[in-house]
Amino acid sequence: MLDLAIRNARIVTAADRYVADIGIRDGRIVEIAERVGEAREEIDATGLWAMPGGIDAHVHLAQPQGGGVVMADDFETGTRSAAAGGNTTVLPFALQQKGQTLREAVQAYHEQAEGKCHVDVSFHLIITDPTPQVLGQELPALIKDGYTSFKVFMTYDDMILNDAELLEVFDTAQREKALVMVHAEGHDAIKFMTRKLEEAGRTAPYYHAISHSAVAEREATHRAISHAELTDVPIVIVHVSGREPMEQIQWAKRRGRRIFAETCPQ
Repeated sequence: MLDLAIRNARIVTAADRYVADIGIRDGRIVEIAERVGEAREEIDATGLWAMPGGIDAHVHLAQPQGGGVVMADDFETGTRSAAAGGNTTVLPFALQQKGQTLREAVQAYHEQAEGKCHVDVSFHLIITDPTPQVLGQELPALIKDGYTSFKVFMTYDDMILNDAELLEVFDTAQREKALVMVHAEGHDAIKFMTRKLEEAGRTAPYYHAISHSAVAEREATHRAISHAELTDVPIVIVHVSGREPMEQIQWAKRRGRRIFAETCPQ
């Protein structure tokens, strides 16, 4: 006896589209056939699509933004939206605040998510305070617990890591077999351009793009790649937004480096 039979679904896979029944037992698909057996519960999916659930690997939920501002979506609304869009797993970030231990950060986000999630949730870490204790004890222990990816920032006053800190984090990731995600923008270049624009009274939203020049993203992307090469660790350059940083990533891949990237469609 099946737990659930989904009847007459229009099944969509990576290669095919066809109508069939889906049989589920103990939370797993155990049979796909023109007609599966009897089940304790049945859903008539005539005219509906059945397809694999999506995994959104870059989500920010309930995250402080500084100055008392918090992301609009919490775990309830964010995961409800994910489910409506066909995503069955999301990976938001557990942000370590300056002076906070990584364990405290992870625990705080788990408490916020408890009882509110409509889909599966796991976490990337965000490291903003890579103290010797964090890199020597907390991060290796959390990686062993399954938190195998974490993000670092090359800009933003309250999140930026300098080059020495980036290298220490990369080195820890290499030793512990973890994956580093990098927000690659040149902090000093952005601050320089921002100051010049503000002094000229150019503060309209348009000038945000001018202050965050492609040059700053290209330079930081190359610097992150160089650090990854020096420490022999794979990295993901997140939300790549232009041709110039992408050319740096392509250059690194041609040289056999394990550099990955996600696009920035928004």
